Amino acid sequence: MSDWDDVGDAEPAPRRDRPRRPPAERPRGRSRLKIAGALGLAILLVASPWWGRVALSELAFFRLRKIEIEGLRYLAPADVAARMRVDTTQSIWIDLDPVGKRIRAHPQVADVRLRRRLPGTLVVRVTEHTPVAVVATRAGFEVLDARGVVLPVDPSRVPVNLPVLVQRDTALLRLLAGVRAGQPALFERISEARRTGNEVRLVLAATTVLAMADVTVQRLADILPVERDLAGKQLRAAELDLRYREQVIARLP
Repeated sequence: MSDWDDVGDAEPAPRRDRPRRPPAERPRGRSRLKIAGALGLAILLVASPWWGRVALSELAFFRLRKIEIEGLRYLAPADVAARMRVDTTQSIWIDLDPVGKRIRAHPQVADVRLRRRLPGTLVVRVTEHTPVAVVATRAGFEVLDARGVVLPVDPSRVPVNLPVLVQRDTALLRLLAGVRAGQPALFERISEARRTGNEVRLVLAATTVLAMADVTVQRLADILPVERDLAGKQLRAAELDLRYREQVIARLP
């Protein structure tokens, strides 16, 4: 018998089954890739000419879903949203300039900045005119800013802790605005302010401050170390007089 016959009569080698591959799983990040792709397309089209945003505005992915309003203290968010006049039928790629103009038309608004946060959020950052005093009128208290403009702030609805003026005095309002910006803790203590001729009178709880009408915020701050020194001696001034150059005269009760 030949060698070839031996090979042919040999028992076949046992069959080895190949290991089965587990069924392919769907990539979990497919939805994320779609979102990333849409955002990438958005960036590309925004960088394109005007037709880029026109194309994006047709995509449902970029429909306006949410508005975030920041920076408000006295103005109600609903008032800002009403002036925007936008809704969920619109795209986030609408022209924002008319929206900003409508918000700025509100007398309480000093400035506004709008930005898009993809895919469907508008962020509105509002800067309000800062109230610095209230003045009593026949119709009730009016809230004034540093310009002497009456702000649409209702003291019965929004708590305000502001000095009371006997009349609208723009020079005094500018002084109070400077104190609020430069010495906010001192501003919080002022309950009344008035100007008579060339002099200013500020009421701070149980202490009255007298100064010349051209007094600066830095000069008003000179009363603070005097008050601390008196407090260390368990004393309190009934009146602090700044009308004399480089002096603070403390008059005790």
